[in-house]
Amino acid sequence: MREFFTGPVIKTELLVVWLEKHGIAAIQEFTDLTAPDNEDLDREARVLVPEADYDRAWQLFFADRQDEL
Repeated sequence: MREFFTGPVIKTELLVVWLEKHGIAAIQEFTDLTAPDNEDLDREARVLVPEADYDRAWQLFFADRQDEL
């Protein structure tokens, strides 16, 4: 697995769902495993994707979308 994105859990949860809708089996994990799980939506987490799907995930999420202009 390769780290794809790090940010607040509110964003990482949405990203995991979005990637799964595109057929990429992403997972989320908290960056600080010692912090209490108090359902804080600003708690930092990271999204991991399979190495084989990293380039495709990057293209889907970060590439410029010409069709949106």
